[in-house]
Amino acid sequence: MKSPKKIFVCSECDAQTPKWLGRCPECGAWNSLMEETYTASASAAATVTPRVAEHAAPLTDTEDADCVRTVTGIGELDRVLGGGLVDGSVVLLAGEPGIGKSTLLMQLCGALGMDGKILYVSGEESRPQLKIRAKRLGTSGEGILLLTETDLDTILTEYERVKPDILIVDSIQTIYSQRANSAPGSITQVRECAAALMQRAKADGVSVIIVGHVNKEGGIAGPKVLEHMVDAVLYFEGDRSQSYRIIRAAKNRYGSTNEIGVFEMCDSGLREVENPSAMLLSERPTNVSGSCAVCILEGTRPIIAEIQALVTPTNAQNPRRTANGIDYNRMFLLLAVLEKRLGLRFSSCDVYLNVIGGLRIDDPGADAAVALALISSMRDIVIPPDLIAMGEIGLAGEFRTISSADQRAAEAARLGFTKIALPKRCIDGKIAAGGIDLVPLGGIYDALTLLAKQ
Repeated sequence: MKSPKKIFVCSECDAQTPKWLGRCPECGAWNSLMEETYTASASAAATVTPRVAEHAAPLTDTEDADCVRTVTGIGELDRVLGGGLVDGSVVLLAGEPGIGKSTLLMQLCGALGMDGKILYVSGEESRPQLKIRAKRLGTSGEGILLLTETDLDTILTEYERVKPDILIVDSIQTIYSQRANSAPGSITQVRECAAALMQRAKADGVSVIIVGHVNKEGGIAGPKVLEHMVDAVLYFEGDRSQSYRIIRAAKNRYGSTNEIGVFEMCDSGLREVENPSAMLLSERPTNVSGSCAVCILEGTRPIIAEIQALVTPTNAQNPRRTANGIDYNRMFLLLAVLEKRLGLRFSSCDVYLNVIGGLRIDDPGADAAVALALISSMRDIVIPPDLIAMGEIGLAGEFRTISSADQRAAEAARLGFTKIALPKRCIDGKIAAGGIDLVPLGGIYDALTLLAKQ
């Protein structure tokens, strides 16, 4: 038998090289090559599996398959999944340490354990630790089977004996297969273990939830192929210093990737936030410049958030620019438009932007609120608390139409806003409801005029 040899595998594209390189020759990623031990016989035994040959068949002759979902009982999680867990699907849940992944899974076990059998495999905690969490969360434990094991073969053997309805693995980085000669958490181990779990899920129609760690860049630790293998990738986001958490789908083969779920971390676990808009505006300050409300769309859900800006003069040669919750490059673009079209000297000021509640906004319809907040802080003009602004800003300073303007305006009116600033083409021909004033925005100068009237 040949002695094992060392190779280097790229964590992004799975390319292999005989020696370490600073940059992957296949995908161009820097510092992505990880050392692995390779045994030819073990690798061949792991990859070659006898199977029945299958012939190509016309799509019209293929039978329809029903998408059977299991409602978890956690409304915000069901929203992100597209209506619940699909039988035979593999879901990858990733997030920073301490964000609440294990808490969410234990609450999920409590919600589903009454109607089915759940096998909870933990490679990081002992059974007493899991029991303590279950008692704190008020989980009865009925229908929940705990297994503290890291060997993949032992896990699959116990799986065959128990025959659960749902399998939870926390986490994939702690599981190892004896067929791969590398340490747990390595690229080869993560790929082999995830592939074995995925094959079992597809064959038996069992829903599998895998917990994944994140690296220092914020991506999922392990090979990039892991995200391609699973059916859904959920990111658990939020600041551990704040109580609010957000679940966002980065991939979902059975639903939309635009939906989000909002939770609040309490002493008794995660609590669903059914009305995020009211939550995000609950502590909004009054009679303070630099604060503007905006309505964004996360999938089919309109959410009203608060954008705060702080503009202060500075004598530094390179003024500071900080953006929290807003794309950094988008902030520079809006600052350039405001300085060019309105003559506001942001180049001699420090600029800080923040979205309250830990929410991250990628909707270009938030440009109008960002611009109003910046102008308000620059001129020290207070924006009325009943004013909300929406609209995308072009490089020429024009306001462009946004999608679902009626839905956004209805959500703003529901929460008590009486002045809704929208792009002019979104208002043309529309009659405002009683007590609602629709303010048209044609160009960036209209935003300055709107604040000058206050």
